[in-house]
Amino acid sequence: MSKPEIVWFNGKWSTGEHLIGPTDHSFRVGSSVFDGARAIRGHLPDLRPHCERVIRSAVSLGMAPKLDAQDIEQLVHQGLSLLPQGTDHYIKMLFFCPGGFLLPDADTTSFALHIFDAPLPEDLGFSATFSNFRRPAASMVPTEAKASCLYPNTQRVIRDANARGFNTAVVLDPDGNVAKSATANLWIVKDGVAFTPETNGTFFNGIARQRIFELLVQTDVAVQARAPAS
Repeated sequence: MSKPEIVWFNGKWSTGEHLIGPTDHSFRVGSSVFDGARAIRGHLPDLRPHCERVIRSAVSLGMAPKLDAQDIEQLVHQGLSLLPQGTDHYIKMLFFCPGGFLLPDADTTSFALHIFDAPLPEDLGFSATFSNFRRPAASMVPTEAKASCLYPNTQRVIRDANARGFNTAVVLDPDGNVAKSATANLWIVKDGVAFTPETNGTFFNGIARQRIFELLVQTDVAVQARAPAS
């Protein structure tokens, strides 16, 4: 089987099976979480942490995942074996609930895995501005989860930046401290020291951020995570 993309759902692989409908809870109320990992020419950096995080995200939104991280990891390897080799793929893991009214019916928790061809974009740099929109506090929304319902805020940050002639924007937390860019954690290198905002519940301590932190320490680069306003 050789396709540019593949989907696992309901125990089988396909090239785009119907997942949700207009009466499903996840469609109406946003009870869905996802995570995204990359396969770079067969290499799978930090796949397990992505599998573990999507499960934690699902539990945070009241779901009851029926797969563990090892199950998801095995499905990823299986799916990649069905796709063309020697290229880059994006791995999208999704938990959602078809059932429920206001609260999701945890017993209906479902899982889908979408793997598709996605070469890494060329690094051409980017322009950035400060956004007027802010990251929400953990007391406002489930910031501990990679929840689909949080992404409209990210979208309006990007739309606003684009409308003003920039590619992306730096976003502040509710207290006015630098939090992250619209789509990624931030690093600033100055005088041989790598600075990154201190995590405070308003943004993810990203998997790539943690990996960069480790690599910098291993190569004896000084690292400081601190409140950017200090």
